[in-house]
Amino acid sequence: MADTLKDILLDSGRRPAVVSDFETLVDAEVSDKGGVSGAVVKTGFAAVKKIKPGIIPSAVDTLLPDFASALEPFYGDYRAKGGNDFGAYLTSRSDEASDALLSVTDSRAERSSRDSIKKVYGKLRPNGKKNVEEALPRLGQLIDKHAAAV
Repeated sequence: MADTLKDILLDSGRRPAVVSDFETLVDAEVSDKGGVSGAVVKTGFAAVKKIKPGIIPSAVDTLLPDFASALEPFYGDYRAKGGNDFGAYLTSRSDEASDALLSVTDSRAERSSRDSIKKVYGKLRPNGKKNVEEALPRLGQLIDKHAAAV
């Protein structure tokens, strides 16, 4: 088994599959959203994809090293405890894990030179923590899948 999340997620032979799986995860999470807030997320997501086609896999690939770093303390603790379901582990620490992941996207949005991206992100961000928390089980499963392939 690889030692770190970076070893698992950033390996050049595995990274394209990881990025593809993350894109699928994002699409599934957006698709699952319901109600008024779900409509806002879906509309914002569609707008971002229209502004720049291919932005989701590109953003995932760009942010992957920072996401891996943000999740590394959680993954290290999970492995030290002999865990077998990283999604359940992340869910048990959802407040901290979602804050760690959102710190990455907040920083990236803040540094963006595209006002349209900042505007859409600003509209989506108020519900960001809830949305990230809801995605943690799938995220953990995705990481477990790629860790098992190491």
